[in-house]
Amino acid sequence: MLKNILVLTLISSIYLFANSFKVGDEIGHFSLPNQFDEKKDVDSKTQTIIVSFEKDTGKDINTFLASKKADFLDKHHTVFIANISGMPSIITKLFAMPKMRDYKHSILLIYDDADDRFVNKEEKSTLYKLENGVIKSISYITKDDLEEVFK
Repeated sequence: MLKNILVLTLISSIYLFANSFKVGDEIGHFSLPNQFDEKKDVDSKTQTIIVSFEKDTGKDINTFLASKKADFLDKHHTVFIANISGMPSIITKLFAMPKMRDYKHSILLIYDDADDRFVNKEEKSTLYKLENGVIKSISYITKDDLEEVFK
């Protein structure tokens, strides 16, 4: 019985992360809307992707980016993605979007909870480092790591 549970857990884990980006994967080209509903591209020119899945980690990244110039992300060939798929739509519409529209930096948004391209770890943001569209590393960061990411 225990063996069956372990096998089922392993198979479920493989299925769950089957479509997630891994080191060595090519990201290709995709677009996501930002907080102003403008489609923004992620492609082979992108060198860094930071993904937040939680309110607190998103707040930390937004606070960091708010202290930088408006073109900071572009100059660093970086995109910031917030996965807000778990947020109730009424909260998104009434509270989150108006707040996000106050930021001078672009926040790309994932609304679809079936979008499993990016992996996450509780209380961390996911950092993807890329070269020519190929993922070279995936790590998990906190607000204390953000300055180091851009050195």
